Amino acid sequence: MSARVLIMRSRPFVSALAMSSLLGGCAALDRLTHIGEQPRLSAIENPTASPGYKPVNMPMPQPQPASYNPNSLWRSGSRAFFKDQRARQVGDILTVTVNITDKAAIANETQRSRTSTDDSGVTNFFGRKNFPLTNQALPSRLLTTDSNTNLDGKGSVNRQEALQTNVAAVVTQILPNGNLVVEGKQEIRVNFEMRELIVAGIVRPEDIQSDNTIDSSKIAEARIAYGGRGQITDVQQARYGSQFFDIVLPF
Repeated sequence: MSARVLIMRSRPFVSALAMSSLLGGCAALDRLTHIGEQPRLSAIENPTASPGYKPVNMPMPQPQPASYNPNSLWRSGSRAFFKDQRARQVGDILTVTVNITDKAAIANETQRSRTSTDDSGVTNFFGRKNFPLTNQALPSRLLTTDSNTNLDGKGSVNRQEALQTNVAAVVTQILPNGNLVVEGKQEIRVNFEMRELIVAGIVRPEDIQSDNTIDSSKIAEARIAYGGRGQITDVQQARYGSQFFDIVLPF
């Protein structure tokens, strides 16, 4: 193989390596400018103004017009007689109780075995007992096959996760059926480590408790993220070069 062909074939790999080094260098440069400083808190922003924000679009029932009975203070379809302080409008705040306790133990085993034997019973070649030209004796069976296949696969999963905390969320959207789209973000900085908690999803007004709280298990399309950044998190992460080669190397 010529040197020109080798260079042409290695160009994609070199380009990817250069891009990875450039991205890693930019991130490293940003970190170098903040040596000795604590992780910066994010500015309070409007969730609907974020670049990746998309309004929620869910299947909705047909709207039902409100009807009033004569000489009655009760309106048909109303959920309560007296007004309460629970979140119900865009911009209102409610407390999400994140209570996740998951435990999974799965063990699977698959076994498969197959044995096959084929015997044609042909003992001569067009009436001949010897091979043509070579005049060698034919075997007792001309077409005989044997196969044996065995498979024994095992797998197990043992996972246990627990997360208990509270976070205040803001109503960002009201769906046509009255359900509320909520989103909340919390940042806690301890020394040089930042902890982030993000909660988003769709809640029913009926599931909001009288103290204006709701359990995370009652949030539909829930998106809960708990992580962080800082010196400890940085040490726990593999270097950019290691992550790059883990992806591109086939072995």
